Amino acid sequence: MSSIRGLAVLALGTVTATVVAMTMTVPPAEARTDDLVRYAWIKSCAKGDHTVPCGKWTLTLRSGRTVRLDDARVNPRRANGTVDKDAGTTFAVSGDGRVVNYLRGDVLVVRDVTSGKVVPLPGRAATLPKGLDQASVDTMLSEDGSAVVIDYLDDEERLPSLLVDRESGKIATLPAKINVMGFSPDGRHVLTSRYTDDSTTEFVVFDGAGRVTASRVVPQIVANNSPVALANDGTTTAFVVTGAMTKKARLHTYSLTSDTVSAAVRLGVSVNDGAQRLSWNPAGALTLWTSFSEAHGGQVTSAAKRTVNARTGTVRTVDSFPIKNAPWSWWLPGE
Repeated sequence: MSSIRGLAVLALGTVTATVVAMTMTVPPAEARTDDLVRYAWIKSCAKGDHTVPCGKWTLTLRSGRTVRLDDARVNPRRANGTVDKDAGTTFAVSGDGRVVNYLRGDVLVVRDVTSGKVVPLPGRAATLPKGLDQASVDTMLSEDGSAVVIDYLDDEERLPSLLVDRESGKIATLPAKINVMGFSPDGRHVLTSRYTDDSTTEFVVFDGAGRVTASRVVPQIVANNSPVALANDGTTTAFVVTGAMTKKARLHTYSLTSDTVSAAVRLGVSVNDGAQRLSWNPAGALTLWTSFSEAHGGQVTSAAKRTVNARTGTVRTVDSFPIKNAPWSWWLPGE
C-alpha cells in the first residue's frame, strides 16, 4: 500500500469474534442504497519467481456480490508510453463505500457505485503531469467522495499535491513534501505530516482552499504510530499504539491545540488483527478497520469494521468478511 495512506499493519490483543461472510440476498430497492463497497481488489498471478496484478479491478459489496470494473486500468503506463505489467494502478474507495476513484485509460475518474455513473475529475486533476509515470500517482477520497487528494510521487518531490472539491470544481495545491494521512469526517480538513530538518515530525492541517489551519511538531508517541484520525474540529486526532512486547493495542487522543496526549485506553481486539484504518464520525465516535492474519507478516484472510468509544476503548464489530484468493492489492473504504 502506498505511503500517502499512512498505513501500517500493526499486531493487536485475543480473538473475540468469528469472521462471518454476509451472503444474504438483497432486494433490488435496498441494493440501490445499501449495497456498498466492502473492499476493492485485483487478482494476483504468478510470473516467474514473483506475482503480478492481473484480471480486472473488482468491487466486493456488502451483499457479497462482486462488480468487475472493465474500464479501470490495471497496469500503469510509463512516461515513454510502454506499460508496466509488473505494477498496478492507483485505486481509492470513499469512507462510506459509495464512490471509487481510478484511472480510466489515461484519465482519473470517479464512479458512483450505486448508479454506475462515471465522471472525470475536474480540470487539470483528471490528467497526470507530462512526463510522470502512472505508477507515480496516488489518490485518497473523503468520507463521502466529494473531495479527493492527488499525490504525485515524483522522485524530486517537486510536484505539489492537488486537493480537489468535486462539487465546485475548485482545485487547491498542497506542498510536495508532505504525506497525506486523511480527511476529517466532513471533508473540510486534511491531516498531513512532514519530516523537519531537525528530524522531527510535524502535523499540518489544511482546509479545502489549501490554507494551513493548524500545525504542531508532535511527540514521538504520536509520530511513530498509526493509523491516525482527524476529527471535524481540525485539531483533535486519535491514534493506535501496539506495544512491541505486550502486543496489546491501545488508543490515545492528541490535541494539536494544547499539545497533549490522553491516557491510554485498552482496545479489545485480537493480537492478529492489524489496525488498518481509523476515522472519526460526525457524532464523535471512531471507526476502526482491522485486517486479520494467522501470524505476524502472514497472508491477510479477513477484515472487520468496528466502532470504538474514544473515552473507554469499548469496541463493537459491525461488519466482518473474508479477503478471498490472496489478491495482489486490496483497498478498504477510506483507503
